[in-house]
Amino acid sequence: MIALLQRVTQAQVEVDNQIVGQIKQGLMVLLGVEKADTQQQADRLLQRVLTYRVFSDAQDKMNLSLKDIQGGLLLVPQFTLPADTRKGTRPSFTPAAPPEQGLDLFNYFCDQAKQQHSIVETGQFGADMQVSLTNDGPVTFWLQVTA
Repeated sequence: MIALLQRVTQAQVEVDNQIVGQIKQGLMVLLGVEKADTQQQADRLLQRVLTYRVFSDAQDKMNLSLKDIQGGLLLVPQFTLPADTRKGTRPSFTPAAPPEQGLDLFNYFCDQAKQQHSIVETGQFGADMQVSLTNDGPVTFWLQVTA
């Protein structure tokens, strides 16, 4: 399972010109599900996302996590993240989970996040989403949990 974290001052997702998810300071996370992913991997990845120290402390060091600052978490399904881009000029999506599995694990991840964090918003699985954000830094990290 893959999470692309972006530290943001604000972010939002629109579907059909309607805002479906929106946060202020926090993390916007693009979430990709691979074929071999399980709920156990989702749980491990969520713990990393919530506790990954990417926010500055009083000394301007990245020592604070999303939980520490009580920031917003915007989770956006992104089936292209697991793409195989090692060769050629067209990505292969064979590593990505089939839609039903991807939806199940995305929903599981979101449900678990809402139980463990106070501000959680989401994009819409399978929709044509328009995502906008102000990346703070810019600060972006790739987290991956494998079997």
